[in-house]
Amino acid sequence: MTAKPEHWQLSAADAATATLVIPADARRVRRFEIACAITVAVPEQGACWHQMTVQANGSQLWRRREDSNNPGAWDGLDYRFSRSVPVGQALRVTVAVAGLGVRRRSLVIEADET
Repeated sequence: MTAKPEHWQLSAADAATATLVIPADARRVRRFEIACAITVAVPEQGACWHQMTVQANGSQLWRRREDSNNPGAWDGLDYRFSRSVPVGQALRVTVAVAGLGVRRRSLVIEADET
């Protein structure tokens, strides 16, 4: 019998940091496509920036800092990657949000088994 593909999701609203933990499987290697996304509210005036940092099992995979655009609306960043998860090991995906002059709006991490 084939296992149904796993789907994991964490919506952390306006949190500065969030960690999605995919538990270990004792019988099989799994591969996941992971999507991380943040949005920030941008003020009407003033210079501002936002940044997202992505880690998998404690190792930094990606960090980007951008000037925020869309005054009076929102801006964001997203990052996608694939990861194999060995038998008996969990996967911890951590996303951190930083910014100057912006307000955190959303932080979402999703993982789909392929």
